[in-house]
Amino acid sequence: MKVIFLQDVKGKGKKGEIKDVAVGYAQNFLLKKGLATEATPKAMSELQGKNKAKAKEEAENLEEAKQLKEKIEAEGFEVEIKSKAGEDGRLFGSIPSKQIAENLEKQHKIKVDKRKLDLEQPIKALGYTSVPLKLHKEVIAKLRVHVVVQ
Repeated sequence: MKVIFLQDVKGKGKKGEIKDVAVGYAQNFLLKKGLATEATPKAMSELQGKNKAKAKEEAENLEEAKQLKEKIEAEGFEVEIKSKAGEDGRLFGSIPSKQIAENLEKQHKIKVDKRKLDLEQPIKALGYTSVPLKLHKEVIAKLRVHVVVQ
């Protein structure tokens, strides 16, 4: 019996896949628990429509990410963070990705999740630092962060 998985089922299939499974397994487990639906022509065309819509949305998200990357990597675009520092240029404390994300939103009205900033260790010195920013799985921008004395 052909079924369309509505959810991931470990060892059998992922959401949206069409698979051939045993009739008893399909009727007594998958259909009963709402994990899958029978692969009728109507259900197949609905799935194709959903896949097209998903692909279109994914393409739009990619385009938005590319435009945002151009804006972020433009000349003169930087996030300025003020911090207290010693005479040798070392900061008292450090600047984590959360603080960079907050300042990016305050200064440029661009909201990003702090987990998208690929900062291996917090910034601990004055000056410019280039921080990778994951805007999309295919688009990574370099954000310039300028740390100045308060």
